[in-house]
Amino acid sequence: MEQEQLYPLKFEPIYQYRIWGGRRLNSLLEKPLPKNEPIGEAWILSDRDDHPSKVTNGRLKGKTISQLFEQAPKKLMGKLAGKFDRFPLLLKFLDCQQVLSVQVHPSDKLKKYIPEGENGKTEAWVVLETGKDATIYAGLKTGTTKQKIKADLDKHKVADDLASFKPKVGDSVLIEAGTVHTLGDVVVFEVQQNSDVTYRLYDWDRIDQKTGKPRDLQVKEALACINFDKTNIGPVITTVKTNEPVLRETVIENEHFNLCRITGEYPFMVGKEAMPRVLVCIEGEGEVEYGNEFYHLTKGEVMLLPAISGACPFVPKGEVILLELALPEEAVGH
Repeated sequence: MEQEQLYPLKFEPIYQYRIWGGRRLNSLLEKPLPKNEPIGEAWILSDRDDHPSKVTNGRLKGKTISQLFEQAPKKLMGKLAGKFDRFPLLLKFLDCQQVLSVQVHPSDKLKKYIPEGENGKTEAWVVLETGKDATIYAGLKTGTTKQKIKADLDKHKVADDLASFKPKVGDSVLIEAGTVHTLGDVVVFEVQQNSDVTYRLYDWDRIDQKTGKPRDLQVKEALACINFDKTNIGPVITTVKTNEPVLRETVIENEHFNLCRITGEYPFMVGKEAMPRVLVCIEGEGEVEYGNEFYHLTKGEVMLLPAISGACPFVPKGEVILLELALPEEAVGH
């Protein structure tokens, strides 16, 4: 397939039942939700063996991101070809109708707690919608010790040890590996390392209606993975570039991913020469111009710009809010 020309690629969302989910993704995504069950996650770009995203546009329709990654690595990944064994980011929308379990993800360094073929997980959220009880718990309260957490787990009061805040639409939060966290009554966009390793510390003593049983906890592993220096985490402070006709904010930059938010109604550039980029539209609509063709993108959709496409104009139809995700050139693969 290296002879096959790639182009801006769109993907079908993959819906996931979650005990804490709801129905609010209906207003964000065109694909109907499965009936009569709470949907907590829509995986909008996933290179996972069990849930690979499928292309929905153009001549590659029906191909999976996994197939493209294997068959056209240079055209897809450019300078990063060969550095990763799969596409390194997993992108989701979350409808946290109820609060999630109190949980933690291991860092890449904690090999003992990472199953073979997986890696650690740093993630970030952008808040899209809030309810009256919206709360984000991120990090521990200052001075919290492992002994206190153990004691409070026995009392079913571990939430008392978590720092929290009331989020508003547009807030962004970085959850580095090792950070104890949860969230509730919000809809968020999530970008994360491509990992499915989560250790639950506490699940609010609830019963999964599908099984009639509580969900499993992994208290020993969770306690081992907590970074007790990760305390009192709030929304990130964005930085703004002012030399464009649109508002371009740098939201998050780290060794795993960079996240930029672009707001405006005038054309602007997306993508980069020899590097893959991912666009997620969270308000409005517009078109990417590439190879004398236009590729439409609307609210709730994701588009992968393969490295071969380079920098492209994005032409909004009215005001648009676009998230652009990049992999750092120095990104370390696995």
